[in-house]
Amino acid sequence: MSGTENVRRRRSVIAASVAAGVLLAGGGGVYLATTASGDGTGAGAAAKAADAAGPPTPLRLEGGSGDATGGGDTRGGPGIAPGEPDPGGGPNGTVYTAKGPLPQGPSSAAVHRPEGLVTSAEVTRLAEALGISGSPSLVGEVWTIRPEKDGSGARLDVARKAPGNWTYSWYDGGPAGDACLKGRACPPPGESKPAPGGTPLSEAAAKAAAAPVLKALGQDDAKVTATGVVNGSVRVVNADPVVGGLPTYGWSTGLHIARDGRAVAGSGTLKEPAEGAVYPVIGASKALAALNEDAKGTGPIGVGHCPTAPPPVDGNGRPEDARTGGTPAPGHVEPTPPCQTIVDRAAPDQVPVTAAVFGLAARDVDGERLLVPSWLFTADPADGAPYTVVRTAVAPEYLVPPSKPSPEPTPPPGDGSQAARVVESVRVQGDGRELAVTFWGGVCSTYTVKADEQPDRVTVRIVEKTDPDRVCIMIAKDFTKTVTLKSPLGDRPVVDAASGEAVPRR
Repeated sequence: MSGTENVRRRRSVIAASVAAGVLLAGGGGVYLATTASGDGTGAGAAAKAADAAGPPTPLRLEGGSGDATGGGDTRGGPGIAPGEPDPGGGPNGTVYTAKGPLPQGPSSAAVHRPEGLVTSAEVTRLAEALGISGSPSLVGEVWTIRPEKDGSGARLDVARKAPGNWTYSWYDGGPAGDACLKGRACPPPGESKPAPGGTPLSEAAAKAAAAPVLKALGQDDAKVTATGVVNGSVRVVNADPVVGGLPTYGWSTGLHIARDGRAVAGSGTLKEPAEGAVYPVIGASKALAALNEDAKGTGPIGVGHCPTAPPPVDGNGRPEDARTGGTPAPGHVEPTPPCQTIVDRAAPDQVPVTAAVFGLAARDVDGERLLVPSWLFTADPADGAPYTVVRTAVAPEYLVPPSKPSPEPTPPPGDGSQAARVVESVRVQGDGRELAVTFWGGVCSTYTVKADEQPDRVTVRIVEKTDPDRVCIMIAKDFTKTVTLKSPLGDRPVVDAASGEAVPRR
């Protein structure tokens, strides 16, 4: 079979499988793969070239070979968004059961990876859709349009390198005179004032207000939701774009729409990922079975061993054979009954799966953020809201097995093994990429700040080093250390790695 014929067959199978088998009991959304590929151009040419190049390179997925993710978190491992259920269950595990037949899906599908550089014209197009005037200027590796004079107005930052992560914010300006001294606390420079109270826009009106921005991003066919509200009156619009004819997960655009229909904040990606290598993929049934294998649970927690009864003795304290009442024979060992704790006997959580959609999920592959062919399962627990569980669809033989962790040596004193320091606050500086992190620490230790950047958050961690030979008094003081991000923070929350809580800005 030729490369072009193979692509044509792959595309038709995607459309047929989605149309015929993706809906289970309970319903769900369906996207059809409609990309043409029979003329040898565009996606068809890319797949044909991949066919001619031989087998694709196995993918090394960070966090495991096919991790389940849920609650909107696809950061490369089984991370869980705050307040969302753990798709792997607790110590007893989870069993996901399909409420109907599962689709087979296509036989192969392509990964999609960011390529190229964002141009000034692309940034200008987005700025115009957001209602921002001015021309973008390149500051380092970031295109930016900044407010002038007092800093009030709109600010747009776009990373020059694909996929062009962008953030948008609006600052109404600081107070005049000594207004802050007489009234409520004022926001620090760089942060917008709290939104006025009132009823937020309807979902339909917010979606309509977001439509020009999504069109400028080439995402007018995205799956759009607008159920969230922040600050009491700002409607949150989230859009999951369609890439290569397939729905995506973890690659969303977010917009905050004020009561007047104006976008006051937003973030997303500007360049659509390009089609890359084509991989054989598994059907939904095999993916669900693999998901259940990974969701077996962590096992009993808090019980290290089973209690054992003391050996029987006679009235004189000598060992006694429990079976005969006499002196035990040499080498006799009393049988031990099987040990089974209450935790062991608990049944795994049973969660119905009401829909399965073949799509693309954002994953970290060898340090690069890609869209990887995946099955998107809708889990609908009886005691909670439905959520999405993702399982990589790439055939297992094309995934690099996760490496086994090596035993960790006992750390010597003073190498950072002390209790984690809790972050008190963070301040955004410069072009939005520098964070000044404030925390309490000892006067004899040295500290550095590490940052882990994700599309939906930035996690900061304090690393402490001490000198074991130094005599030190127990006095605490506040420290402020800076760390530089790869892209502007924007409206992403800063999370403390030690506490797992969001860090207040100042």
